Amino acid sequence: MLDFHNHLMPAVDDGAVDIDESRAGLQTLQAHGVTGIITTPHLRASLTLRPRDLAGFLGVLDEAWSSLTMLAAAEFPDLRVERGVELMLDVPHPNLDDPRLRLAGTSYVLAEFPSMTVPPHSTLAIRNVRQSGWTPIIAHPERYSNMPANYDLVRDWRDAGAYIQVNSGSLLGYYGPAARRLAWALIEAGYADYLSSDYHSRGKCAVAGCSQRMKNRGGVALHRALTTINPGRAAQGRTVPSGNRVRARFEAVLAANDSLALRVR
Repeated sequence: MLDFHNHLMPAVDDGAVDIDESRAGLQTLQAHGVTGIITTPHLRASLTLRPRDLAGFLGVLDEAWSSLTMLAAAEFPDLRVERGVELMLDVPHPNLDDPRLRLAGTSYVLAEFPSMTVPPHSTLAIRNVRQSGWTPIIAHPERYSNMPANYDLVRDWRDAGAYIQVNSGSLLGYYGPAARRLAWALIEAGYADYLSSDYHSRGKCAVAGCSQRMKNRGGVALHRALTTINPGRAAQGRTVPSGNRVRARFEAVLAANDSLALRVR
């Protein structure tokens, strides 16, 4: 599995507070079966419009990244570790030219909206990012407090060119029953492209439990697509190919079909 949403860099956001917590986070994700990580500290999009401030903050991230990579090389040699950010879209026209802002330096950028609330004109912000040449992956839409239960807005985001990442913890109810219901609905409707941990280096990690829950529901191949195949393609800058919409209830024929590495409409 490749996990591209987590907060393992030491002392840069609300994730790992120091290198010891970074170590614990790496140990935990590896124990849950993760073999590749793209770590994504929080960064406000408005910072990208202030070059001096951005350079200062990226310098802080560079130091933390150096510490993390030295730790990984020394103690986790089999774990692939790369970097990106979780970009908070607090402005509609961010400048994402610096490859450190994108997942493993590809055209993909992990993005979220401020205050766990979808703002007005969110689809326009996604279109702006796409028109600038980058591909947004919207993080954990199931967690937004004002997300419509019919997830029409997620459909609009996908039509505007975004991909969708669901948190593994949402499927287990870590963020409450509403987020759990919407997370499963998005997956069963075929509107989720990726599953990631959003692990903050401490507390309970949902990766293994989510894997088992999906397997119990007959979604072995679908889980592999969402956690391994599709993230692996993103880390290489490759698209998730279009295909037939995945139907609800994970029929047995789907569970045996590795062609579920699809972007489903």
